[in-house]
Amino acid sequence: MGGSFRGGNALVTAVLLGSYPVLVVAALCPLPWVFAVFGAVSYAAEVKLPKEVADQLGRVHLGASVRFLSREMAAVLLLARTVGPESRWFALLAGGLFLFHGMRAVQTGLALYLRRCHGLKPVETRNLAVRFPPSPPETLVNWHGVRLLYADVLPVGLTAVGALTGVAWLGSLGVAAALTLMAAAVLALAWHVRRAAPIADRRNVIWAVDEQVRAYRPEVLLYFSGPASSIYQASMWLPVLERVDRRAMIVLRERPLIGVLGPTTLPVLCIPSAVDMMNFRGLDTARVALFASNVGNNIHMLRTPGLVSVFVGHGDSDKEASFNPFTKVYDQVWVAGQGGRDRYRRAAVGVRDSSIVEVGRPQLAGIQTAGPGLPYQTVLYAPTWEGWTEDLFHTSVTTMGPQLAQALIDNALHLIYKPHPLTGHRCPATRGAHQRILAIIAKAGPLARVATDDLYACFNEADLLVSDISSVVADFIASGKPYVVTNVAGRPDFRERYPTARAAYLLSQDLNELPEILAQLDKDEDALAGARRDLRSYLLGDGDPMARFNQAVENACRASGRDRADQCRPGAAC
Repeated sequence: MGGSFRGGNALVTAVLLGSYPVLVVAALCPLPWVFAVFGAVSYAAEVKLPKEVADQLGRVHLGASVRFLSREMAAVLLLARTVGPESRWFALLAGGLFLFHGMRAVQTGLALYLRRCHGLKPVETRNLAVRFPPSPPETLVNWHGVRLLYADVLPVGLTAVGALTGVAWLGSLGVAAALTLMAAAVLALAWHVRRAAPIADRRNVIWAVDEQVRAYRPEVLLYFSGPASSIYQASMWLPVLERVDRRAMIVLRERPLIGVLGPTTLPVLCIPSAVDMMNFRGLDTARVALFASNVGNNIHMLRTPGLVSVFVGHGDSDKEASFNPFTKVYDQVWVAGQGGRDRYRRAAVGVRDSSIVEVGRPQLAGIQTAGPGLPYQTVLYAPTWEGWTEDLFHTSVTTMGPQLAQALIDNALHLIYKPHPLTGHRCPATRGAHQRILAIIAKAGPLARVATDDLYACFNEADLLVSDISSVVADFIASGKPYVVTNVAGRPDFRERYPTARAAYLLSQDLNELPEILAQLDKDEDALAGARRDLRSYLLGDGDPMARFNQAVENACRASGRDRADQCRPGAAC
């Protein structure tokens, strides 16, 4: 496929470049029919030209502007040879094309200016009553640069038609039409530029947003930084923070994150610049900052005095990410249950036991304790990704994923495949195995599907989970339903090394244990049901997790230096 694709690129490029000398010869001879045919071929090849080839042509001084100007020059030559250079139609066509490119430069400049104003504001928001002028239509700001050049098909095409029919003024009509389109675009953009004046001033934007944040007086912040593909780590906390008693706000650091963050009623603030972040005074009322991941940009919030920093992570698991040495920089580390506390004790990475707080997993409140059962028993296969290094290589996708998917389907089970969002991000072999699983599911019809819905909704559809060492395992234990953990490395001490697997059925790479595991689905209570009940309490704690989480938030707020300062102002009872 790759060879044929490269061959297609070469053919399109050859047709495009070969059309130019033919156009010039056809204009000079003149041969209007030849010009018309090869002009159409030239435009068609231009449309089909892949971006990477266009970029390469630009590097050898054959960029889009040169290519379009060459066609226009050939059209001017054709008109000169058919009606003579002294004709007023020749002057109108040549002058009109010159004006066309001048207006294109103006339109492109205005479009790029608007793009910067609206798309690169120093602060982006959601659910805050900040009134800024709406963005112009995407078509208006996107239709610039190379795309505008295609408007020259009107003067070039009508010039060819005029040469064929003997109507000399058709080329001038075409250039007039192109200029009219360009003028309309320039005027529309100029109107939007005038409206965008309030957001052209960075200080004005920051001040307006700061006023709204001050009015809201946030007390609890969920701070998140990272690529858009990792937004699930923050989105899982949104329903929880909507239910806390203190005023909560989401603070993001990368511009793409605000568009992919899950739905929420909470105010959302995105501050890309570190300087703007550290000088944004609207967050001064915050008592607690929650961190869902360990990234370098966390330092811009961690440096804030009087603010209690709390690492909440994005799920408890036995993977190294759940006891990262970086975690000791936070004032508190919140885990689901005793299992999380013991994990840090065993790892001895410098996290003090006194800083660990058990808060449960409030996200799991809607997990059902019974599967859908017949007519099809359902297996959820939710593997983790390959990790950043080979040391973190816990995924089963590469070594056994396709074989496992096929085996489950062959056993007449309904398969739900829920891959990790980063599957195949680092490892080509994992990416290839993932694609093979997708192909197997596509052939299976109604017996299998790839899940695009919420992970916890998939839990409720499943009678059995098959997963790798990850937070998925610990969360699924809330259901009390049987689960399987893949022992990818074939470790004999697997259950001792990974406590979340103590109540799991283990599956090795050869899948030899699968028939006995599936047989457990037909039993009223399988052999590990009691172990799962004990492990659930150990990993997730007891009691109402939302109440425990809310109390932890309250305690952290009271421990904040900012909270104490507010309570001890003149006239307050300290």
